[in-house]
Amino acid sequence: MPKIDYALMYVTDDSIRDDNSFFAILEAALKGGVTLVQLREKTCDTATFYKRAVHAKELCVVYNIPLIINDRIDIALAVNADGVHIGQTDMPFNVARRLLGKSSIIGLSVSTLEQAIKDNAQAADYIGISPIFSTDTKTTDLAKPLGISGLRSIREIYNKPMVCIGGINKNNTAEIISNGADGIAVVSAISKAVEPLTATKELKQIVCKTGTHY
Repeated sequence: MPKIDYALMYVTDDSIRDDNSFFAILEAALKGGVTLVQLREKTCDTATFYKRAVHAKELCVVYNIPLIINDRIDIALAVNADGVHIGQTDMPFNVARRLLGKSSIIGLSVSTLEQAIKDNAQAADYIGISPIFSTDTKTTDLAKPLGISGLRSIREIYNKPMVCIGGINKNNTAEIISNGADGIAVVSAISKAVEPLTATKELKQIVCKTGTHY
C-alpha cells in the first residue's frame, strides 16, 4: 500500500441534497488541499449513493487524492474506491479486509481507550477518534466526546495513524495535532464555510504548521 497522508480528511456532507452544490464543495476541498476524502451517505438509497460515489471517484482521480467510502463495502468495490471507513457496529473488520484485499485502506471508528486496544483497531490502517469534541453534524449513536485527555491516552497505546473527528474547526485544530493526532477529519468546517476553498487552505496550513511529521 502506498503511504497515505492523513493530515486533512474531508468527510462529505450528506445533508447537501443538491448535487451541483455537493460536488462544487468537494472540488473546492480538493483544490484547497485535502489529503483524503471520505464519502458518507447515511440516508440516501443505494442508487443515489452509487451515483455520487462514481462522480466523487472521478474527481479524486483528477486531483490524485484517495477516496474512501463510509460503511458500504459494496459501494467501495463498485467504484474501485481506495478503501472504507467502518464503525464498531458495521461489517466485521476481518471480513472487510478479506473482501477488499490487503491494498485497500480500512479505517475504524474508535470512541474509547478499550476499543483502541482491541485487535480490530490494532489491525486497521488508521483509527478515527470519534468524537473528539461535541458536534452537531452527527446527533445519533454518538459516544461521549473523548477530549484532548482521551486523545493523549489513546496515543500512548496506539502506534498507527490517528485521525480526529467531531467539532473540529480552525480554532482547535492545532491543539489536536500537537497532542498526538496525525490528522483531522471535518465535515461542516468545510461544507458550511462561506468559502470552502479558503476554509480548506486554512485548515491545511494549521495542520502542516503544527505537525512535526509533515
